[in-house]
Amino acid sequence: MTLRISTLWAQQMAVNQMLDNQSKLATIQQQVASGKRLVSPASDPAASARALNLTHYETAINQYQRNMDTGNSRLGIEDQALTSTVKVLQSVRSLTLEGMNATQSATSRQNVATQIREQLKQILQIANTQDAGGGYIFAGNSIHTQPFVQGVGGVTYQGDQGQRRIAIAAGQTVAIGDPGSQVFQQISTGNGRFAVHAAAANQGTAVIGATSLSNPTLWKGGSYTLQFTAPNSYQVLDAGNNVVSRGSYHAGDTISFQGISLTLSGTPIAGDNFQIGPSSHQSVFSTVQSIVKTLTSSGVTGTQRAQFEQQINGQLNNLDQALNRLVNVRA
Repeated sequence: MTLRISTLWAQQMAVNQMLDNQSKLATIQQQVASGKRLVSPASDPAASARALNLTHYETAINQYQRNMDTGNSRLGIEDQALTSTVKVLQSVRSLTLEGMNATQSATSRQNVATQIREQLKQILQIANTQDAGGGYIFAGNSIHTQPFVQGVGGVTYQGDQGQRRIAIAAGQTVAIGDPGSQVFQQISTGNGRFAVHAAAANQGTAVIGATSLSNPTLWKGGSYTLQFTAPNSYQVLDAGNNVVSRGSYHAGDTISFQGISLTLSGTPIAGDNFQIGPSSHQSVFSTVQSIVKTLTSSGVTGTQRAQFEQQINGQLNNLDQALNRLVNVRA
């Protein structure tokens, strides 16, 4: 019995050895045929684990590369859209100055306004730019929602406030766009710090042109009224009607108070006043639309002309702020 068991065991061992050799031979043949050392995890478990990690790493790298390709494409489209918008707004500015010229008739100003209306349509079209996949560039994270819609009351923003980001490495993301609300809306009015408006009841021909923050350390914000007590004298009142400055005036003078400077032209009459207040926010669409409105409703008398010029001056300041915003977004 012992002999038979020993013989059977020896035979089984021989068979196992043959099977093992056949398996090794098959593995070698697979390696030769495939040109790969690892043909299955069993051929080298440790090396197979390392290979699996490398495969995962390669997959991640490929995904990061695809993300970067997508990001570069979207940023390229956005940059082109911003460049186009700048060109359109520069054209609007030139046309506005043309329409502001005193030699223009009511009819010629209407023609200028018509051209600006067409450019407003161009800006709206650019603001709704899409990428190759149909996603809206300026919709924030809501890429399938048209961001800007023309309605009865003007252009409204339908996107969200999110800034799209993509992963370009483990734990590292970059922005691949800007929400339209930050590009075309929420733009400071005036010179970016304060804005000027003429009182509707003004009867003189005085107009405020250039404005600046000449001494930021003295500027406390708030609202002020520049009031002319006579054609050649003025006082400045704060929101509580307290006099903070007074002086004499001659056409072309620069009036300074509380760290700000205002350069005027023309001749006021007693009672004329101008409001100076902190900048608010306005969309580029509203700015361009307001220019159209002013060009189509301006009068020709001295008083009406002064109101017209004051409105256009303010709108040009707003337009310059929109141009600055676009340049800063591109930077």
